Amino acid sequence: MITLNRILVPTDFGDAAETALNYGRALARAFGAHLTVLHVVEDVTTASFGVDGDVGSYPEFQRTVEESARKRLEELISQEDRVQLGAITELRTSSSPALAITNYARDLNADIIIMGTHGRGAMAHLLMGSVAERVVRTAPCPVLTVKHPEHEFVLPDALMRVAKA
Repeated sequence: MITLNRILVPTDFGDAAETALNYGRALARAFGAHLTVLHVVEDVTTASFGVDGDVGSYPEFQRTVEESARKRLEELISQEDRVQLGAITELRTSSSPALAITNYARDLNADIIIMGTHGRGAMAHLLMGSVAERVVRTAPCPVLTVKHPEHEFVLPDALMRVAKA
């Protein structure tokens, strides 16, 4: 028997992450699970190491980036999600998104991570790596990766009502 109580959906606000969130919502409804949507903001102080500039402006820039991300994150979750799925959002700052995701999943005691993957080509993957791949290798729980567009088995609620009629 599969039981899911806590579902974690990391997001980078892209199309694949939106698809993953749809899967997360559907599974949370089906299993009566709680949904957490996580965004990891790049730590600009580590990302800009070695770049000339005014170091004093980094904290202000970091705050601006985090505030913008927090606003976008909150917009992803509806009031219905909050009430029906106990949905919450979480924002973390890290120079390693994969590590931040797996650490948060461990702290949350997540039953599953559902995340989008960009399906980059071999060369891009070799040069940049893949956050999703690193999460799959190091996660404390199963990981469902979702591409966009691909075969989707989650139908929007309106289509579900029509299909049942």
